[in-house]
Amino acid sequence: MAPLHTFAGNTPAVHESAFVAPTASIIGKATLAEDSSAFYGVSVRADTAAISVGAGSNLQDNVVLHADPGFPCTVGAGVSVGHAAVVHGCTVEDDCLIGMGATVLNGAVIGTGSLVAAGAVVLEGTVVPPRSLVAGVPAKVRRELTDEEFDGVKQNAARYVELARAHRDLHG
Repeated sequence: MAPLHTFAGNTPAVHESAFVAPTASIIGKATLAEDSSAFYGVSVRADTAAISVGAGSNLQDNVVLHADPGFPCTVGAGVSVGHAAVVHGCTVEDDCLIGMGATVLNGAVIGTGSLVAAGAVVLEGTVVPPRSLVAGVPAKVRRELTDEEFDGVKQNAARYVELARAHRDLHG
């Protein structure tokens, strides 16, 4: 099994269908649901508050999820968190895409079906409405996602479920 670490009496709960890469670290009060994935170099560090990753969500290479006291980290179902993104003490609702290198800070809420652009910085306490395109530093809502863009977000997550299965089979 991949590197799962008990911290302060809390052991990660990883569904049997989830994929956790051998170089990922899942620490403390963390939950990874059915068909979720944590790819290579991912850190899910639930040492000070809970972290949950919903069904069919993927954490791509070098993603960091962390939480602070009073700021748990919740990633909904069908979410893609792009390479090297930092998701910290916030809520990402279902069917979202967090772009590569983006940062989402404490208390932020990313509404269902939203896309946070690569490199964006979502400041503390920001509330993003559902199906929004968010970009910039600091991040601002630019417009509503088109149906085609929203479908693309969902298809990306579905592709990662299949990719994670292949990697899980590779590592036995």
